[in-house]
Amino acid sequence: MIASVKSAALLGTEAIGITVEADVKHGIPSFSIVGLPDNAVKESRDRVRSAIANSGLDFPPLRIVVNLAPADVKKEGGVYDLPIAIAILAAMGVVPRETASSYLFVGELGLTGSIRSTKGAISAAFLSKSLGLKGLICPRANINEALLSGARVWPCKDIKETVRILKENPEGILRTEILLPEKTDHEPDMSEIAGQTLPKRAIIISALGGHNLLMIGPPGAGKSMLAKRLPSILPPLTRQEILECTRIYSVAGRLPKNSIILKRPLRSPHASISEPGLIGGGGNPSPGEITLAHNGVLFLDEMPEFKRSALEAMRQPMEDGEVTVSRASMSVTFPSRFQLIAAMNPCPCGFKGHPAKECRCTPVQISKYLSKLSGPLLDRIDLHVWVDPVEIENVMNCPPGIPSAQIKDTIMRARQMQIERGHINARIPDKDIDKICSLSPSCRSLLISAMKQFNLSMRAYKRVIKVSRTIADLDGMENISEKHLAEALQFRPEIEI
Repeated sequence: MIASVKSAALLGTEAIGITVEADVKHGIPSFSIVGLPDNAVKESRDRVRSAIANSGLDFPPLRIVVNLAPADVKKEGGVYDLPIAIAILAAMGVVPRETASSYLFVGELGLTGSIRSTKGAISAAFLSKSLGLKGLICPRANINEALLSGARVWPCKDIKETVRILKENPEGILRTEILLPEKTDHEPDMSEIAGQTLPKRAIIISALGGHNLLMIGPPGAGKSMLAKRLPSILPPLTRQEILECTRIYSVAGRLPKNSIILKRPLRSPHASISEPGLIGGGGNPSPGEITLAHNGVLFLDEMPEFKRSALEAMRQPMEDGEVTVSRASMSVTFPSRFQLIAAMNPCPCGFKGHPAKECRCTPVQISKYLSKLSGPLLDRIDLHVWVDPVEIENVMNCPPGIPSAQIKDTIMRARQMQIERGHINARIPDKDIDKICSLSPSCRSLLISAMKQFNLSMRAYKRVIKVSRTIADLDGMENISEKHLAEALQFRPEIEI
């Protein structure tokens, strides 16, 4: 007898349909899997045989051939264990073939018949909806992400429960609301930062408009502390952003058990990271750090210590909001709409420009240190700010700062203006700049003078205008004034270091 069921293969953050066909006949006992399986899929033979037998189901010595179609798509991982087992059971008549063909199955099997979590369950759930199937049968550990898709889900703990579902046709679970995040005891708060008026202003502007930010200053000045508190003042994720982030983390295998992504990601990779680790890559391309930071913050501490090739590879994703990883057999596009927050020392020793400590670096050392950062990369960073160390007297006597919750409320009110215009300011299309960011004659004259004085590029020119629009929104002003433009220009020129 021949039976077939549906499963899924991951291509980027999307899932494509895989048909699992099982041909079970009498003859010399054998078990073969065809259809371009990798080693993990080939090992399914032993897992499936033991899982079915240890579930109390009959597994007679038969000739079994399993085909994974289409044959030109490489099949990887243990996700096909459950669909292979169900296809075999349907071919043997243990479960109804017609019923089994109306679901999509994903899950890895244990030798006892238990079903373990798998990557990309939410993408498989979306696929089940698009294929017009009844829904998704998946491991219990993947239930929350699968339900986020809006598809009907049947979570199972083992093969016996799956067989029962296929025989009895119970109603699946359908949920449309999103669970609220659990409150944590303490999160980094902006009120914990003493002083640093100008850097905090830059952080607030960056959070409101989604602008990239570079902080330069000596060690211990508070650059990392500022960056790690940025997510606390960012607007909450929308439903669409929750879906996007959850799909990315699920595909990457970084989604905690029975959870979804409800907070904006903050990724802080080490400077030793490779280009594929930052951008994405591998034989079967997987998301890199810039994709894991999608809809969130990518923090690069000690930016000149990163490999220059890795930093330069970020230039195109920073502009386009996506990155394409090409291999000989496939090309995969990942989303990468992240907010870059970078920090760096002014020199290798870190004390150039320090008010109390002396720099020990030679001009050659400083030049080599700064050469990692190209002009085109710096041109894509909207805000440049110097972070001075805070005097100990100011730290001990400084009153508590404004809490993140209060700053976030201000940002949310100002962000509403951007939502009504259709774009956050950092992503205003070029064709809409003149309409959304109109400048008075006096502002135009000031901007022309600044462009000549600081040798700003056309990219910098547009980014200055967008930052000016953000500062005007922060003040609740409909039009950009000279004051807003002057403050934006204050953050734009590359700081002399």
